[in-house]
Amino acid sequence: MKPFVSIICNCHNASNYISDSVKSALNQSYTNWELIIYDNFSRDETFFKIKNFLKDKRIKYFKSKSFLNLYNARNQAIKKSRGKYLAFLDADDWWHKEKLTKQVAFIKRKKSNIIYSNLYLFYENEKKIKLFSRDTLYNGMITQSLLNDFKMPILTTLIKKKIFKKISFNKKYNIIGDFDLFVKLSLKEKIYSMQEPLAYYRLHESNLTRKRLDLNINEIKSWIKEHEKKKKFSHLSFSKLKMFLETLLIKKYLIEGNKLKVIKLFFKQPSNLQKYKFLFFLFLPKKIIDKYLK
Repeated sequence: MKPFVSIICNCHNASNYISDSVKSALNQSYTNWELIIYDNFSRDETFFKIKNFLKDKRIKYFKSKSFLNLYNARNQAIKKSRGKYLAFLDADDWWHKEKLTKQVAFIKRKKSNIIYSNLYLFYENEKKIKLFSRDTLYNGMITQSLLNDFKMPILTTLIKKKIFKKISFNKKYNIIGDFDLFVKLSLKEKIYSMQEPLAYYRLHESNLTRKRLDLNINEIKSWIKEHEKKKKFSHLSFSKLKMFLETLLIKKYLIEGNKLKVIKLFFKQPSNLQKYKFLFFLFLPKKIIDKYLK
């Protein structure tokens, strides 16, 4: 008997895209699954978009009574699941039809509790597709790699549910909850990757907003402050994570038109080469900056 997989689909006002996500679950060559659609208090037509799909008894729909932080909603959805494995398919993304077939075989072969893969980025406005990572993805004890350059999209993971008996997503987060969980898991678990892209992550106006940028900055700042001095992280370097945070701040200040703060950050840590890709924006009018950075 093939192991049972619970697909976790969190959504909020997702009527524009959720049909594509559900169809990609239905199109999986692997058929022993359930789809948990956890509606985070949507106020649009989300339910009516998926109503007909509920004729398939593998698909279950739940709606929260109030709006929750994303990773609190993820925890609530997991509580509804019955699978041996968990996979995550958010309402604006979709999977390759062989995603579950290939990953179930891979996780069994590796005798691992958690795996992930590469993916494609889909740019909604331009209708263009780009490979997420051309570099070899991380394998083994990968904590330092994740801190240096987080490349473990939750959309591509397959995780044994038993892990969530001891740990869960931190419900205070809206942006970095997967980063927080996977870094903590990586301290104890060997994590393996598949270089093949098995999912599509949709980039559109709603997930590229200024509000999300501010949340990302604040959550990373808070995470560094909370974890940098902890004993279990004492052997690890946070320097590249701090450089990434600095790069986000430069982007924020450019969008705000605060070029003086940008210049100060350039002089603060000259060794951070990531930020130099934004240097030419200092000489552009705000209208062009907004077009490329918002």
